[in-house]
Amino acid sequence: MEKQLKFNEPWIVQRADPYICRHTDGMYYFTASVPAYDRIILRRADSLAGLADAEEITVWKEHESGIMSYHIWAPELHYLEGKWYLYFAAGEAEDIWAIRPYVLECADADPITGTWKELGKMQCAPEDEFSFRAFSLDATVFECKGSHYYVWAEKVGVGKMISNLYIARMAAPNRLETVQVLLTTPDYDWERVDFWVNEGPAVIKRGGRIFLTYSASATGACYCMGMLSASEDADLLDPASWTKERYPVLASDKALEIYGPGHNSFTTDEECGDICVYHARKEAVIEGDPLYNPNRHTMLMKVQWSEEGKPVFSYR
Repeated sequence: MEKQLKFNEPWIVQRADPYICRHTDGMYYFTASVPAYDRIILRRADSLAGLADAEEITVWKEHESGIMSYHIWAPELHYLEGKWYLYFAAGEAEDIWAIRPYVLECADADPITGTWKELGKMQCAPEDEFSFRAFSLDATVFECKGSHYYVWAEKVGVGKMISNLYIARMAAPNRLETVQVLLTTPDYDWERVDFWVNEGPAVIKRGGRIFLTYSASATGACYCMGMLSASEDADLLDPASWTKERYPVLASDKALEIYGPGHNSFTTDEECGDICVYHARKEAVIEGDPLYNPNRHTMLMKVQWSEEGKPVFSYR
């Protein structure tokens, strides 16, 4: 009997920052942050439901020292220009908060059994004097009108830093062509709980529009999702092309015991219905530092669409 999908409840436990890639052959690939933050894992199945019980393979492990040796966070698997790429963030054992974005490349057809090559830190455009100089993470890649764009979070400021989202057009899978453009900064009270944070971007497209969700505030119960949108015909490197929603599009639901939903990605089911893949907790009060509490679980949600053509994120 075919395993049934479960929605808005723990689906793959203790896997945060989930990302699902549906390849051109219909196979599904899953990756996420593991609680130890020490490796990158992949799962594969021929159905979305099958990922829950699929074998989990470690395809890369952290270094013992230096770059890429601590806090291995939020991997994403993308297939670009005939090769596989893993985008992730990592710190250093000697400086655990020196988080920067890195890239792995696999030229083999099978990303699970294939050989992964380290391409090092993501490269910014030659004239860009700002990108990836400070705490940078949560990169995603999307395509529009034949160009690929890279969106990431980076902290700026002095004292307690502020995490903003930036966008640039890509020249190659591991190199940016344009200087960073600020997409969104934490403007509203719901983006400023404990920390001022915009992070975890994800893109879904429909009806000629691009919808970019992101996560806001600290990683506990206050964590929630916001959204920007733009026309596919617009200049995506012009901040004025993007419209920001005034309120969260998804937040904690005490009645359902879903807390801190966020760091989502998007995929489709076998009937091509849109699915939001996100992590959330089942407890409102977290013991210890939320960052090191392992109980962020991967969950699934059916994306609904409004009459105005916007995605609607609802637990019910």
